[in-house]
Amino acid sequence: MGEHARTYERSLADPDGFWLRAAELIDWVDSPSRALDDTNAPFYKWFPDGRLNTCANALDRHVDNGLGERTALIWDSAMVPAKKTFTYRELRDEVARVAGALTTLGVGKGDRVIVYMPMIPEAVMTMLACARIGAVHSVVFGGFAPKELAARIEDARPTVVVAASCGLEPTRVVAYQPILDEALAMSGHQPDHTLMLQRETLRADLGRGYLDWDDVVPGAKPVEPVPVSATDPLYILYTSGTTGKPKGVLRDNGGHAVALAWSMGAVYDIHAGDVFWTVSDVGWVVGHSYIVYAPLLVGATTVVYEGKPVGTPDAGALWRIVQEYGVKTIFTAPTAIRAIKKVDPKAAELAKYDVGSLASLFLAGERLDPETYQWASAALGVPVTDHWWQTETGWPIAANPRGLEPMPTKPGSATVPVPGWDVRVVDAEGRRLEPGQEGEIVIRLPLPPGALQTLWEDDERFVDSYLSRYSGHYHTGDSGYFDEDGYLFVMGRTDDVINVAGHRLSTGAIEAALATHPAVAECAVIGIPDSLKGSVPFGLVVLKAGAAPDHDELRAELIAAVRRDVGPVAAFREAAIVPALPKTRSGKILRRTMRGIADGRDESVPPTIEDASVLDALVPILRDRTLEEPRQHTSR
Repeated sequence: MGEHARTYERSLADPDGFWLRAAELIDWVDSPSRALDDTNAPFYKWFPDGRLNTCANALDRHVDNGLGERTALIWDSAMVPAKKTFTYRELRDEVARVAGALTTLGVGKGDRVIVYMPMIPEAVMTMLACARIGAVHSVVFGGFAPKELAARIEDARPTVVVAASCGLEPTRVVAYQPILDEALAMSGHQPDHTLMLQRETLRADLGRGYLDWDDVVPGAKPVEPVPVSATDPLYILYTSGTTGKPKGVLRDNGGHAVALAWSMGAVYDIHAGDVFWTVSDVGWVVGHSYIVYAPLLVGATTVVYEGKPVGTPDAGALWRIVQEYGVKTIFTAPTAIRAIKKVDPKAAELAKYDVGSLASLFLAGERLDPETYQWASAALGVPVTDHWWQTETGWPIAANPRGLEPMPTKPGSATVPVPGWDVRVVDAEGRRLEPGQEGEIVIRLPLPPGALQTLWEDDERFVDSYLSRYSGHYHTGDSGYFDEDGYLFVMGRTDDVINVAGHRLSTGAIEAALATHPAVAECAVIGIPDSLKGSVPFGLVVLKAGAAPDHDELRAELIAAVRRDVGPVAAFREAAIVPALPKTRSGKILRRTMRGIADGRDESVPPTIEDASVLDALVPILRDRTLEEPRQHTSR
C-alpha cells in the first residue's frame, strides 16, 4: 500500500489516535486528552477538553518562534491599483489593535460580528481579530443585496457590523453604505455599532450610528488572545437554503485549526515560507479556509487579490502575480481558468511571464471538465488537481494528496478521498454501489474535524438537511462513482441528473463531451421537458475568442461528440451559442435557475449572481431553445 492508502486506513480505523497526532500541529493552552466525543451523536465534538486560540496559532506563535519578519500577507489590488505587504509581526500588531477596538465597542467572547468588506487587508484583520477575542465572525460577501444582508444580520444578531465604504469592480464602484443602510432598515435586529472603513475611491457619508475606522482602530489598545474551548464557535458562514432562509454553517475552533493545518501539508504540499495564493473571496468558504486561516496556521505567505482573472487588465493577471511574488501554488475555480482560456486560448499572455515558481494548480467549486484540465496542464506544465469539497465540509473531501503521496491524475476525477472522510456511493435505498455505478455520494459519520458542527441555532434543520436521508451518513447532495482504482468522479449535484427515457444521465458527463470541441470555451447542460422521453439534455456553449463556426456544422459536431463519449441514449439534439453563462460570484453555474426558466417558471434572480444581465439575455434562448446567436434582450 502507498502512503495515502496507509494514512487513509489509519484515519478511519483509529480516528481518535489519528487526529490526536494531527493536533500536535497546533499550540494548545490546554492540550486535548482525546479527539472525538461521540456522546451526543450526531452532534459530534472534536478535542472537547482542549483550549486554544486560533488567532494566536495563526500569528503570535510564529512571531514568538522568531519568524516575525517573514511575510504573512501580500495584498495586491488590480482595481486601485495598490500593493501592501505585512510581516507576521506587523499583521499580529494590526490584528491586536482591531481586536482592542472591537473590545471597546462591547464585543466579547461568543458575541457575533458581521463583516461586510471587499478583498482588502482589513477584512482579514477583522476576521482574525474576532478569533483573537473569542467572538464569532460572519462574513457577508461585499456587495450582497440588502435583503440577503438583512437576513444574515437578523439571524446572527451581531453586536457590531464592520464594513467598508465600497467595493471595486472592473466596470463600476459598488457603494456599500446604501446597501447596509437599507439592510439595517429591513432587519429586526440592530447592532450596537457600525464601524466603517473609508476607501479613498468612494468615501461614505457617515451619519448617525456610524463610527469611522480611522477614529477607532489606530489608537485602540492591543489585546492578547483569549483562550477558548476547542468546541467554541469560530465563525458562521451562510449558504443558500431551499426555504429562502440561509443556513448558517457553524465552524468550531479546535477541529477547524487542526484539519486546516494538516491539510496544508498533506493535500497542498504547502509549508512554512511557501507562497500560497487562493484566487477567491473571503465571503466564501474557500476564502475562510485557504486565504485566511490555513496558510497562516502553517507559517506560509498568503496572497489577497482584489481583481479578476481577466480584464484587470488582461488574461495575464494570474501569471503576473505568480512571477512577482514567487507563488508556489494557486487555488481557484475552473471558471477562472475557462475565462482565461476563452480570451487567450493560445496562452500568449502566459508566455510573457516567468512562472517557474509554480508547482501546482488546484481547482474546486465546479467540476473540472477534461478539456480545461488538458489546456491548463499543457499551458502551465505543472500538475493540475481537481478537488472536491463544500461550504459545509470546510476542507477537501477528495483530492490528489500532493504532500502525502502525489498520485497519477485522471481527467474528470477529484482523485481519491482524503484521510478522515469515509466516502461512499449508494443507491436510493442506501446500498453501496460497485465501481463504475453512479449514485449519490455520502460520507459515513462522524465527519472529521473541521466539518460543520451544526447550523447556527438550528439543530433540527441540520439533521433534516444533511443527516436524515441516509441513516448514519452525511448526504452531500452530489452524485458520482468510484472507478476500479478507487478514484472518485463527482458528476454534479443530484438535481443535475437527467432522467432520459428511464436512463439516469449526469449533466457533467455531457458537458465533458461538449468541452472537447475545439471551438468551445465552456459549457453547461440542463435537462428540459420532453413529451416522449420525460427529459432531454440542452446545451449552452460559450465559444473561444475568435471562433466562428458554422452553426449547422457545430450542431452536428456537438451531437457527434456526445454520441461518442456518452452514447445515443443521451438523446442530445439541442444546443445554443451564448456569450456567457450565468454564475454566482464564487464561480458556480446557475443550472437550477436556468432549468426553471426552461420549464417556464418565473425564477427569481439569486442574490449570489455575478451579473444578472447574463441571465436576462438567456431567458428567450432557454424558452426558444435554438442554436442561434443571442439577440439583444431587455431585462425581465
